[in-house]
Amino acid sequence: MKEISSDKLITAIDVGTTKICVLVAHQTEHGTIDILGIGKAPSYGLKKGIVVDVAKTVQAIKLAIKEAERMAGITIQSVGIGISGAHIRAANSLGVTPVKFGAITSYDVHQALAAAKAIPIPEGLQILQVLPQYFVIDGQERILNPVGMHGVRLEVHAHLIMGSVTNVQNLVTCCQLAGVTVADIVLEQLASAQAVLSADEKELGVAMLDIGGGTSDFAVYRNDSIWHTKVIPLAGNHFTQDIAIGVRTTLEEAERLKKTYGLLPAPNTNDVIEIETVQRTKQPLALKNLHLIISSRAQELMTLVHEEIKAHNLHETMPTGMVLTGGGSLLKGLPELGEKICGIPVRVGVPQIAEAYADTLGTPQYATSYGLLFYLAQQKAHAITAFDGPLIHRVFKRMRTWVSEIF
Repeated sequence: MKEISSDKLITAIDVGTTKICVLVAHQTEHGTIDILGIGKAPSYGLKKGIVVDVAKTVQAIKLAIKEAERMAGITIQSVGIGISGAHIRAANSLGVTPVKFGAITSYDVHQALAAAKAIPIPEGLQILQVLPQYFVIDGQERILNPVGMHGVRLEVHAHLIMGSVTNVQNLVTCCQLAGVTVADIVLEQLASAQAVLSADEKELGVAMLDIGGGTSDFAVYRNDSIWHTKVIPLAGNHFTQDIAIGVRTTLEEAERLKKTYGLLPAPNTNDVIEIETVQRTKQPLALKNLHLIISSRAQELMTLVHEEIKAHNLHETMPTGMVLTGGGSLLKGLPELGEKICGIPVRVGVPQIAEAYADTLGTPQYATSYGLLFYLAQQKAHAITAFDGPLIHRVFKRMRTWVSEIF
């Protein structure tokens, strides 16, 4: 296999509940990314984004890595991975610190971020990541980068990501057992947003709902900063399981029915189709019954999103509406239902990818995978130096916002 300079090679692994996707890219001297290899494999070892079977997860990761390596003609050694799952929690916090020497330094920023972490943490969770939203110097205007400016009091408004460290460690362990080193870890909401949201949307205010297989990742951006995140434990697999149980069919047939019919307008009473049962026999199914099963679950999902928006007074922070992505966003009629329940414009977002890979990756189900690759490339090109802190095992070596206890 050919050798490529490690500082120009980027590998992203999206370890999802339904699929593992590995993308290998070369970062050009102009800052663009050239995809070299793509590897995919079904995922059988995760449930709601959490590893429940290490052996199956490792095997799936290995299969996807080998496929990507064959296509790229290289050996993958270091990767970045995305994290999500039902264990992820988030909160906004304020941190304040006095400025030591008049001009604000990276040390002052680090102290303010450390102060923002001083909040009660639910049992079993730890703060995994601190994402600054904006800074304020001496009570003045909001500032994105205060380093070098003068003042006596620095405060940071930050978004804290909390989660089960053991769940993150299990995912990292699976990657290591598959033969690769985890060098970077990224919250999946950040990755998906990079792929499907425009700069104007993130500046003016927008929500994103990434509907995966096991969980749906909800995020709100405003002023080009992440404002709110939530992992909703309801996603595409729940639709499939509801159909399989409700009409007594196989999971494979239920998935086909979901993709084919979706939330089409309620059919006439007499509309009947033929489906395959669990026993591999044929039986008739009234489309109105299928529609009832799918629409009930879809309404539940969108109602949970709407309740999250209301509970945190987010409606005014997302004037450009909401973007759906992930494989679950392809459910026919879901954007229209989202508009009806949430009362905002809703569209489906696809990765903004080069034409050469549009057929392969230019669909919502690869938003996280491509966004993760793009996000890692940005971190490599624009290394963050303002928030330097102690690192353990080089994990998150560029973002550098994880607490040192993680590994």
